[in-house]
Amino acid sequence: MTPFDPIREWIRPEGKVICGVDEAGRGPLAGPVYAACVVLDSGYVINGLADSKQLSEKKRITLANQIKQHARAWAIASASVEEIDRLNILQASLLAMQRAVASLLPISNVLILVDGNHILRLDDEVQAIIRGDRLVAEISAASILAKTARDAEMLRLHAVYPAYGFNRHKGYPTKAHLEAIRLHGITAIHRRSFAPCAERSRSGA
Repeated sequence: MTPFDPIREWIRPEGKVICGVDEAGRGPLAGPVYAACVVLDSGYVINGLADSKQLSEKKRITLANQIKQHARAWAIASASVEEIDRLNILQASLLAMQRAVASLLPISNVLILVDGNHILRLDDEVQAIIRGDRLVAEISAASILAKTARDAEMLRLHAVYPAYGFNRHKGYPTKAHLEAIRLHGITAIHRRSFAPCAERSRSGA
């Protein structure tokens, strides 16, 4: 499907400024969860926006640079591994999204659209859009910023923990990552509340 086909694109309410919100990194065994929010500039069209998971790494980076340069407003935030383990991954993801929105400059008459089916507790009007990262350009842009920011952080963490291959799998539970955990144990950036890490922790890692 072509991204944002006019036949299938979400119908925008008149007179509202749309702020798209999305997260990245709910599934990995290691690293923080990231979130971003984006208000696009109606006078500048960024071609190629789509769900970040459907784009190549090179394309995501190119689009992220365009979004940062041409969007009306954008922000990125995260929730730590400690917060993930203490709150659970869903609540930590919502916290990261709330932080991203809170860091934007005040924008009047804004409608905040969140990818998925969970509503953020905010003073502004909020709506959840299932599969919003495929239907709403602003949410797609937010997904790209969140994903590229988290990938950059995992590349930084790879330099700290080179034995785990974070530069390749970004903390997701691949076969190589699970084998590295088996061989080397878990690190300070592993999510101990996630089953493979919890099992390794109980075994004395």
